[in-house]
Amino acid sequence: MSTLYKTPISVLVVIHTPDRQVLLIERADHAGWWQSVTGSQEAGESLLQTVAREVHEETGLRVAEHRLSDWGYHTDYAIYACYQHRYAPGTTHNREHVFGLEVAAPMAVVLNPEEHTAQRWLPWNDAAEACFSPSNAAAIQRVGCHDGA
Repeated sequence: MSTLYKTPISVLVVIHTPDRQVLLIERADHAGWWQSVTGSQEAGESLLQTVAREVHEETGLRVAEHRLSDWGYHTDYAIYACYQHRYAPGTTHNREHVFGLEVAAPMAVVLNPEEHTAQRWLPWNDAAEACFSPSNAAAIQRVGCHDGA
């Protein structure tokens, strides 16, 4: 049996409202680790396909029903030690491409219980402070400045 490793290219999707409330979801594997939607690109997928798949898998939302924007930047970061086993030996960094998804108003989402256990909508500044990931917090701060782009 061959081992499949994650691709070290991922998306971060900040789901927010026009009045700058941000959806955070809590990781199932680390209680207290709040984040936006994230996920690795799969073989043959475009980044937009990865965004659509991950948003639907993690929240049940369909990207086409909301306003998606490519924020036009990425962050390279060291892979957390607790997730290193998911990547091929020698892979130490991941490139995360950032997107925003504007929804009309806060709404309940359907979480994948294998990935996330709770959800909450917070004002952008509180959401940025609640994130465990510095790159996620920085992305959310862009919501507070303007529409993310």
